[in-house]
Amino acid sequence: MLLAHLSLTNFRNFIRLEADVPEGSTLLLGANAQGKTSLLEAIFYLVSADSPHAAQARQVINFLALREPTPVARLVGEIRRADRLDRIEIRLVLESLPGDEPRLRRDILLNGVRRRVGDLAGVFNAVLFLPEDLRVLEGPPGERRRYLDVALSQADSHYAGALTEYGRILTQRNALLRHLSEAPGALDQLEFWDQQAAETGAVLFRSRALAVRELETLASLLHSDMTRGAENLRLEYLPALPSSSPGEGQLGLPLSETTDWTGLPHAAWRERLLTALERLRAEDIERGSTLVGPHRDELRFLSNGIDLRPYGSRGQNRTAMLSLKLAEVDWLRQRTGEWPVLLLDEVLAELDRERRQDLLARVGRSQQALLTSTDEGLFDDAFRRRATTWRVHAGRLIESG
Repeated sequence: MLLAHLSLTNFRNFIRLEADVPEGSTLLLGANAQGKTSLLEAIFYLVSADSPHAAQARQVINFLALREPTPVARLVGEIRRADRLDRIEIRLVLESLPGDEPRLRRDILLNGVRRRVGDLAGVFNAVLFLPEDLRVLEGPPGERRRYLDVALSQADSHYAGALTEYGRILTQRNALLRHLSEAPGALDQLEFWDQQAAETGAVLFRSRALAVRELETLASLLHSDMTRGAENLRLEYLPALPSSSPGEGQLGLPLSETTDWTGLPHAAWRERLLTALERLRAEDIERGSTLVGPHRDELRFLSNGIDLRPYGSRGQNRTAMLSLKLAEVDWLRQRTGEWPVLLLDEVLAELDRERRQDLLARVGRSQQALLTSTDEGLFDDAFRRRATTWRVHAGRLIESG
């Protein structure tokens, strides 16, 4: 899978960009705040029409365009596969409504046909590493769930659909719980949503368990190489189900014992979740919220048995996240049969010379990779000779070799 061409209009500081993206490695060099990271953000936006940076989609619209009566940002990517060429077009339109705040409209077109956001799943795959990705490891559990969701949605369109459906079911169930807390009754409706949540939640549980085991196998080897064998990385998936025996564990929190969940079939996941929902029904009604399910899952990173979230150093955490991202490249290739595009933002700055060389050797094996840096000297001569170099200045690209 290759990003053959990228077109941007009013995206961040790119007023207009047309670029044929070369195969192999491309260096994006330039000073800070010139558009290097924004270019990676734009490419990754094609994956799911979502930004890893912006809290609101309207924030990616160029500030000059915001002065226009109807601000519009547009992204177009041409994706080349072995057997076809796909065209993704995303339009972000800020519509003014009389008496109301402007409303953002997001239009998705695949090969010229209007589609839903969910239809983007798997059309274009990319792995993005940003310096702030340490929040996946160090931040709240929602960051780790989001990481798994983005990765899995690229690899499995069925998972992407189940994730959307589970969100809808959870919204309906929580609304009913709040109603029941004020006006008891209608438990038959709750039973219906329990069945729906258990069926769809089982898909998420099982998919996450398998994905974490596969990613761990790949990431642990990479991490061992990057630490010269000094550290052993493990990923531990903690599904948010109470212990099967009453009185054990912590209610509503992920199970803490080390368990191999990969052999559990869909039906078993479904029954476990359904039993938990029924068991916690009174507390759910009291709180007006669903206390168990994949929306409360956790993922732990362990190095030599130590949980990195509370105890890891910044260097350890950065190495663990980088190992995971590189493992994701191989994992997506194995799952889909296609190389994802690798996007690395200022990844070399905190690595020593040997680790930089190791990383660049791995990047060089990718079908297509784009790396940003303010310092060209971080890249060895051999890598620079193989790579295409673009200078990024004030939202413009200049190819320099």
